[in-house]
Amino acid sequence: MTDDLDSVERRAWSAVVTLAMRVPSVLDSRLQREFGLTHFEYRVLALLRDSPGHRMRLSMLAARGHGSISRVSHVVSKLERVGLVRRVAAPSGRGVDAVLTPSGLDKVVEATPDYLVAVRALVLDGLDETQKAELAVLAEKLSHHLIGMLGGSSAGEVAG
Repeated sequence: MTDDLDSVERRAWSAVVTLAMRVPSVLDSRLQREFGLTHFEYRVLALLRDSPGHRMRLSMLAARGHGSISRVSHVVSKLERVGLVRRVAAPSGRGVDAVLTPSGLDKVVEATPDYLVAVRALVLDGLDETQKAELAVLAEKLSHHLIGMLGGSSAGEVAG
């Protein structure tokens, strides 16, 4: 039998659960209401916006977006239906890339300021500069630990 969490572990885990459950939920609601996008759809569009040529291999989108290839494929299909993304054969001839359309670029540019306001209000404004730096170090350490335990795309399947 495994020992119960001690009081510090219990506090830490409770805080992680609160953040993991509440923040994405609020971002989903806000993005859906204002822009017709889920948080994950916004993330896919933002990753494409920031990539060379506004294009990325679906498998790389899955890894960088922390979602399964299946989930990314489903989201890209939805974004394709509404004209924000299109699929094209990868230049190597192997695999498929998602490419941001001009409408997709407009949508992500339109949504980004509101998204950043929400991220700051929900998380970052609650911390001073030193605490933000500490959070960055701790969150990166936990992310690397999770990826090390589960692998790049498997982590997304669990969290996605």
